[in-house]
This record gives sequence, C-alpha cells and structure tokens, in this order.
Amino acid sequence: MKYQNPSSFSHRQADKIGVLITNLGTPDAPTKPALKRYLKEFLSDPRVVEVPRLLWWLVLNLVILNIRPKRSAEAYASVWSEQGSPLLVHTRNQAKALAESLRAEHGEQLVVDFAMRYGNPSIESRVDTMLAQGVRKLLVMPLYPQYCASTTASTFDKLSEVLQRRRWMPELRFVTQYHDDPGYIDALVNKVRQFREQYGNAQKLIFSYHGIPKRYLMQGDPYHCQCYKTTRLVAKKLGLSEDEYLTTFQSRFGREEWLKPYTDETLKKLAADGVESVQVVCPGFSADCLETIEEIGEENRDYFLQGGGRSYAYIPALNDDPEHIQALEALIRQNLQGWSLNRNAEQSESLAKELSLQKSGYTLN
Repeated sequence: MKYQNPSSFSHRQADKIGVLITNLGTPDAPTKPALKRYLKEFLSDPRVVEVPRLLWWLVLNLVILNIRPKRSAEAYASVWSEQGSPLLVHTRNQAKALAESLRAEHGEQLVVDFAMRYGNPSIESRVDTMLAQGVRKLLVMPLYPQYCASTTASTFDKLSEVLQRRRWMPELRFVTQYHDDPGYIDALVNKVRQFREQYGNAQKLIFSYHGIPKRYLMQGDPYHCQCYKTTRLVAKKLGLSEDEYLTTFQSRFGREEWLKPYTDETLKKLAADGVESVQVVCPGFSADCLETIEEIGEENRDYFLQGGGRSYAYIPALNDDPEHIQALEALIRQNLQGWSLNRNAEQSESLAKELSLQKSGYTLN
C-alpha cells in the first residue's frame, strides 16, 4: 500500500492536538553494535555531512564505521545509567513535565510526546502513535534553541518524509528556533546565577555551543549569529563585562575548519595565559548528554587543569528544571494559538453525514 493508515482508525474518533518535542538522538545501548547503527543513521544524513554522497559513503562505511563505534561506545558507557542515556532520560522527563502541565488545562484532547531524530523512539513511531490517537493538528518543536540546517532542518526533513507516506496528514506547525526567547534567556540567566550563588564566580564564563563547519555559515546558515545573540542576551542580564565571558564552539569532526574559537583550544590558551578559574555553560543543549557531561565536564576540564588552571566547573543544562519547563510551555502555548480544542460542532456534522451514508448503503469504520 502506497499510503499508510492507522490500523485503529475510525471516523467517529474525536480530533486531538499533538505536541511533539524532539532532540538529536541516542544509541540503544553503550555497545559497539548499537553505536555502529546509530552513527550510520546519523552520519548518513546529508544535512549533517554535506559532501558528495559516493565519496562520503566510501569514507563512512570503509573507515569511520570500522573505527569510531568502539571509541564512542566507551564514552557512552561512562555516562550511561540504568534508565538509559542522559539525553533520553532528560528528554523523557521534559515531555512528562510538559504533558502534566498542559493537560491540566486541556485534558485528554491534547497529546504530548517526544522523539529522537536518530535512534529511538523514532519520529516515525511517535507520529504514527499520535495519528492513531486522533491527532489532526500537530505542533513539532525541536529542542534546538539556535536554528541550524544540520539539526532543525534535518528534523523537518524526517517529519516530511514520514508524513508524505500517510493518507491523512495533520495540520502542521513547526518551531524553528527560540534563541532569543525571553523565557529561555531568563532560564539560562537564573541557572548561572543559582550556580554561582552556590559555588562562587569564576574569572571567565565560557558559552560553549556545538560546532558546525565554517562553510555552512558562509553558505547562509544563521546558527553562528544566533549563538552569539544568545550569549549577548544572557551576559547582559548577568551584568558581565566583555572581558568576563567568551563564546566558543565544541565537538568538531573531521579535518576542515569549523566555527571558531574552538572550546578545547580556548581553554588551553586561557590556562597558559594565567587564567585560574573558568565556568562553562552550554546554552545550545536543552538537555545534558555525552557532549556536555563527558566532553565538557571531563575532557575539557582536563585540558584546562593540566594546562595550569586551578578551578573548572561545568554548569549543567536546563534539563527539566521548572523554569525551563515553564519557558517551553510558554513557547508551546504561543504556537498553539488559534487551534481550537472544541470539536463538538464538527463531530455532530460528521456523525450526521455518517448516518446519511449508512442509510444509502455505505459504512464507515
């Protein structure tokens, strides 16, 4: 069948509104086979790696997938818990908190769920579940505050791929970014303030964002500019002078030039220049994951301390902090405006038509 339909579909089913939050993804387990599957899906995405497909297929399948999975599995094992990977746990908690808050007002007519762009739970599986529940209006919000083609646009690509195979597509809204949203900025500001109230200040506050190749910026991607705006807004509210904070980029991959300055090289230089204390916050990560816990919390900590620094601290991501949930909820409410949850009139009309068809010899499921 070319177009797929929910097996439990009924014309009597009441319409619902769905809210789907998404994040990047996670392997199913901290093992080499699981990492190989995950990395193959992730690195095969043309939005993530923009190079000629044949050349990249050879590099990916003959080199990278034979080397990187073992090393990545070891890194994931160091942050894994009984509940799974940190990103999965935090995203699930975020969805649960949002569902409880939003359903308190809208009841069962509003369905809230989460999915991962790569790995599980997949966007396809969650969308199918929501459509089967009667979702006819769908709001999708990738938890990437700063827009980037490699993340936000890739999520839309996958969503489009899934929906084009469905017979009944829902009305769709898609949140592309919220890098300067007041609620998000306030949540970041208060996270830093609370951390500093407990542990004290540092000479430098480093805003570290995930990197992308520099050529993406030169080709028009707004990610770089949005990262700097987030930093500027947070620093202003914290009352920081220009010499008290820096914006850097982490997690580069491959040999080409990525957005600079690089986080690891910056920390080494700061230590060499006599800076004794730094704190690092990662505003582009809505939830803690391998890149924040292991890369920033451990690897880059070692760079700074081994280089001569004396005090290093990572300020955790917003995760499911109440203020973060409130900011996300406000964004969701804003983007749901105009979508009515009252379908009484529509239901009555539909049932009337169904009865008319039944009298004519037709039966609807």
